Amino acid sequence: MRPMLATASTTIPVGDRWQHEVKWDGMRVLADVTDGEIRLFSRTERDVTVAFPELRGLAHEYADMLLDGEIVAMRDGVPSFSAMAERFHVTDARRAAMLAEVSPVTLMTFDLLRLYGVELLPRAWSDRRATLERLELSGPRWQTPPTFSDGVTLHAATKEQGLEGIVSKRIDSVYVPGLRSPYWLKSPHRGTVSVVIGGWRPESTGTVSRRLGAVLVGVPDPGGLRYLGRVGSGLAGKTGQSLMRDLESLTSAESPFATDVPVEDSAGATWVRPVLVADVQSLGLSGQGKLRQPAYKGLRSDLTPADVDDHGDGE
Repeated sequence: MRPMLATASTTIPVGDRWQHEVKWDGMRVLADVTDGEIRLFSRTERDVTVAFPELRGLAHEYADMLLDGEIVAMRDGVPSFSAMAERFHVTDARRAAMLAEVSPVTLMTFDLLRLYGVELLPRAWSDRRATLERLELSGPRWQTPPTFSDGVTLHAATKEQGLEGIVSKRIDSVYVPGLRSPYWLKSPHRGTVSVVIGGWRPESTGTVSRRLGAVLVGVPDPGGLRYLGRVGSGLAGKTGQSLMRDLESLTSAESPFATDVPVEDSAGATWVRPVLVADVQSLGLSGQGKLRQPAYKGLRSDLTPADVDDHGDGE
């Protein structure tokens, strides 16, 4: 089952039909507890249980439940996407155990979809939330953060604290798996978008350098990708080296972009199969539809190109 998703919004809804939560910068998961065992599934329904051994204890809280939440890695009291990204790909149990010691994560639970065999999806959010809060899930590596009635104030507070933003939910909304719902609205502070990588350029054009200088990115469009620009910031050092290893096996003879790529960007470019999704932070789009001052944040192994809409909306 895929989780229900929020729709991006430029306004914060007000009134007693809405409640508001902190938007966490991490990895969305469904946590399925059955018969004393827990299994964690990413947005793409991939089993990522082995990567997060510090969450196993949640299985001892209740015998049967299905939780929706976000796994975050906290740094100085604020979720760190870069710290979280190193946990995405882990499939080796020993490495996962080591990372759990040095870089532990926390599961922020915000919805309850099943309890003791009873499916709660058709119930209103307010009912599901009240039941979740009665569970009092508060452990060393999991918690249920509060909700707030004043979204405008929460939005301002999260910006001051350096958090990602807020999510506003209609209290009568049912849970529809996989739906990007108009009854869940997200209001992020930072312009982070999910994009698909369609090509790369070396550090210096006209040379034989294989060091990554920039990636060419876009979002799904009929016939291919709609080009959003070149991203070079954030690719220095180990980050660029790691991404380069992923890109080298994806080389393609043809551009995956359905729209024109300017000559100044395509010069010296190597095209790749459009299968990798990355998060990019920017100042929005220019009048020409290109990302303004984009910076690479990291790969999203929990997303596929099909999860990215034409606005770069991947969460």
